[in-house]
Amino acid sequence: MTVTVKAYAKINLMLDILSTLPNGYHDLFMVMQSVGIYDTVTVKKTAGKGIKVTCDVPSIPLGEGNIAYKAAKAFFDYSGKENCGIEIDIIKNIPHAAGLAGGSADAAGVITALNKLFETNLSEKELIELGSKVGSDVPFCILGGTMLAQYTGTVLSHLPDLSEDYVIIVKPDQDVSTGAAYSAFDKTERVRHLDTREMLAGICTKDRDAYLRCIGNVFEQFIDVTDRVVIKGIMRENNAVTSCMSGSGPSVFGIFNNAFDAQNCIAEMKERFDNAHLCSFVNKGCEII
Repeated sequence: MTVTVKAYAKINLMLDILSTLPNGYHDLFMVMQSVGIYDTVTVKKTAGKGIKVTCDVPSIPLGEGNIAYKAAKAFFDYSGKENCGIEIDIIKNIPHAAGLAGGSADAAGVITALNKLFETNLSEKELIELGSKVGSDVPFCILGGTMLAQYTGTVLSHLPDLSEDYVIIVKPDQDVSTGAAYSAFDKTERVRHLDTREMLAGICTKDRDAYLRCIGNVFEQFIDVTDRVVIKGIMRENNAVTSCMSGSGPSVFGIFNNAFDAQNCIAEMKERFDNAHLCSFVNKGCEII
């Protein structure tokens, strides 16, 4: 039996770091949103034992260091199901090391597929608990949509679904280390925190102007992304209503009111950058196909 899953990327409509916790992790306040860029994750049972991972991107590790491998192992440990052998095939479309949770999406896709394959029918609470054993973004990537993520990112609250049809995401030719990004926060003496209350009020009352006004990412204060200013400038020239970096970067997203402006912008972005995508918000993290 085989199960194939669309594993969607995420962007951070808001990302604030409230403090550094005693264990070295960080207390976060994030509004996370699934978007229509996805990896395709196919999981099938095999005759032999073990976990095998294949991927169409040569630079992705395929052994125990792969987060999809870790997700499969965590599933069997958590569920108590016997692993009689599985193969995981990943077709990448989400840019790597981009602040879009590409690896976490793959792990979420594996857990979603195995939950179906082995008929475990895990509850939402169980999926969150299982996903958090693999990575902090994995629980969100399993559930998806529009959610508030707190503490280390694993305390999730459902928010009303948002609908934006014209979203452009651009990853410049630069990688950002998440660990280095958080270390930069720890060394920063003054941080301007974001208006978290107004953001939640705007989303919960469906006041689009209010929540768009509050979109922001605290990492932009101390993470240097060479092309961020250029990307935001192109988006602004094409009438983006807002633009912001996602995660610890380097990807930047912009939201547009209409197809005309979005199409003009994506055409210009594709002339300059290898990774430029036009998509929309989606209300799920994983979708079995």
